[in-house]
Amino acid sequence: MDTISDTLGRFGGVYLLPLALGAVAFILMGAPSSWVTLTIAGLAMGMMVFLMASGLSLVFGLMDVLNFGHSAFISFGAFVAASILAGLSGWLEGGWFLASAALALALLGSIAFGLAAGLFFETVIIRPVYRDHLRQILITMGALIVSEQLILAIWGGTPFTVARPTFLEGAWIIGDVSIEIYRVFAFVLGLSVFVGLMLLLNRTRIGLLIRAGVENREMVESLGFKINRLFIGVFMLGSALAALGGAMWAGYETLITPALGGEMMIVVFIVVIIGGLGSIEGTLLGAIIVGLTANYVGFLAPKLALASNMILMMAILMWRPSGLKPAVK
Repeated sequence: MDTISDTLGRFGGVYLLPLALGAVAFILMGAPSSWVTLTIAGLAMGMMVFLMASGLSLVFGLMDVLNFGHSAFISFGAFVAASILAGLSGWLEGGWFLASAALALALLGSIAFGLAAGLFFETVIIRPVYRDHLRQILITMGALIVSEQLILAIWGGTPFTVARPTFLEGAWIIGDVSIEIYRVFAFVLGLSVFVGLMLLLNRTRIGLLIRAGVENREMVESLGFKINRLFIGVFMLGSALAALGGAMWAGYETLITPALGGEMMIVVFIVVIIGGLGSIEGTLLGAIIVGLTANYVGFLAPKLALASNMILMMAILMWRPSGLKPAVK
């Protein structure tokens, strides 16, 4: 393990893992067109999972809050976006401009819901249990159960069909390679969110204050800044990202159920753990590796597909117990 770590450290560190994974898969497949298709699908899947996981990682890393109710934001984001698209179904086939407007309204609707739900969740549920992880787990699990029942009451238990704009349907065919347009859109959106988060946390005054508040809350408050407001903003941002990720995943699946959030939460926790708790860079790296692994293993060894994420997590934690890129505090 030390030799592997030294080698990776000299040539780019853990950031080379996706490239190494892709190279091994290419050799095993022996079919370039299939490899390209699966790689693009894996990257798109990884970016959508990153959107869901980044909020959880952000909240834990900056606020030290274990929010097991995070999957509720994913589910609600998916159903809110799907409902808006269903209500604007006529726009989806009314030309590029109307279809784009419908998609934008659906995504903005899920983000707005995530912001509002995050404000309520932090104020009513999380704030009384700061610095008490056991109570955080218990109370957020209870909130998750209530949220799932609300989804069942509002949308019912039957699968809900998600409409897509016509310009995101179909695929680009380049030789023998098929590239789904929606997956390219998901990758670009996820990458844009990552860049925005990194700029916010590392290049802005607000990001500096948040990180300083985590290190020394009393010092920042003595300078006249209201840390509580900053932390509320962080929680709202994390909830909005989860809702956006749920909306994107709904469009990817095109058929969703109330169990969506619970199913994705397993993958989200795996990504956050292997990436390194509280690290946005680690979350992105973990999400890409999970996405690629799921697609490669599903093609090469379908019987191992369901267990691939757990096997991957165990292997990485045996090598790096703190994750690939843990947050530095």
